[in-house]
Amino acid sequence: MRLLLGRRARRRWLHLIIGGALLMPYYLVGTVVVGLFRPDANGFTSLTTQLLSYVCALPMAAVSGLLPLTRPLSVAAARALCGLPPGVQLAEGTAGTRQSRVRSAAWFTLHTGVGTLVSGATLALVPFSVAVMGLPFSRELRDSAAFGLPPELNRFPVLALAPLCSLAMLAALAGCAAAAGGLLAGRAPVLLGPTPEDRLAAAERRAAELAARNRLARELHDSVGHALSAVTLQAGAARRVLDRDPEFVRAALTAIEETTRRTVGELDAVLGLLRRDDDGPDGGEGPAGPGLDTLDALLDHCGLPVAHTPEGELSRVPAAVSREAYRIVQEGLSNALRHGGREGPVRLRTAVRDEELEIVLDSPRGARPAAVRPGGGRGLRGIAERAALLGGSASAGEHDGGWRLTALLPLRTPAVPATPEDI
Repeated sequence: MRLLLGRRARRRWLHLIIGGALLMPYYLVGTVVVGLFRPDANGFTSLTTQLLSYVCALPMAAVSGLLPLTRPLSVAAARALCGLPPGVQLAEGTAGTRQSRVRSAAWFTLHTGVGTLVSGATLALVPFSVAVMGLPFSRELRDSAAFGLPPELNRFPVLALAPLCSLAMLAALAGCAAAAGGLLAGRAPVLLGPTPEDRLAAAERRAAELAARNRLARELHDSVGHALSAVTLQAGAARRVLDRDPEFVRAALTAIEETTRRTVGELDAVLGLLRRDDDGPDGGEGPAGPGLDTLDALLDHCGLPVAHTPEGELSRVPAAVSREAYRIVQEGLSNALRHGGREGPVRLRTAVRDEELEIVLDSPRGARPAAVRPGGGRGLRGIAERAALLGGSASAGEHDGGWRLTALLPLRTPAVPATPEDI
């Protein structure tokens, strides 16, 4: 009983009846077309005309099934009424490719074609079965033209079987509807499931979302992370010499103030990436945050003595490259402050050539290793990603007893960014 009349079976039956209703306009047009060739036939009583009209309706339904909006409507109906197994994935959005449109048309034709047969059987058999069930109780019904039972059947032992025959017809109808509903449920993942193009588009969307998240993570790590590292070390150094060197404490507090003020502005720029509309003037891809034009302020208040040697005109650097270069220098100084402390000066060289910008940052190695932070260690990977996204490269390692960070950034960003390498 559950298989024939359970909740899933009833919903599938309703889905089939909806398919029959969807084919009705095409069926009426088919009746007109058949009537042109068979003017003497009555389309609503002649079985041959009905079958020919049905055959004419299916190609018209298939053509309309090629419309892009057919797929989302079919998917919504299938999800609600088909009783699909758990985990079945159906396509999202309109059909944008030829393959998806052909599949949608095949599904629409199957749904309306099978649904029409089940709907017709339901409309015919249910009233007939009810009438058969009432034969033992109504002489008028037995003598009516609809039945016209012969005398050998119009007897009590035979009429007593009429209710059983009626129930058998209803059970057969329910079985046919359940089988047809199962057929549609089995074909739904094939015809309404995502095509390879749909899967590729979904993967590209996920990759774009992940790239946006990684971009925001890099921005927050390089701006806020650098500021917190600088402020923490400056405050710790000021606390240790609070009673002995008031001038150093005053300079440290000034650096902390300038660092936090600058970081608040950078944080506003990073948060602006979250609020930026894709339809904005830069399409959501324009530079945000500081660039090389504000590099002097970073070097003056980074908590380390930095000897900067610029070569070439930094104003020639494009805005996108300038912003990424600033973040690379910022992360390099943060690492130097965290790992090198105040063991010695940091040397920075920025060289603007015809086709690329070279950044070389040499820092001393501290006497003690930096404390391991939970979830840390993403700075060098972020530097590599920034350089690779611009089509450049970055490397870091031991050099002359210290630590050298080198980045080469092309002044013309590539159309297709390279894949970042971990360093």
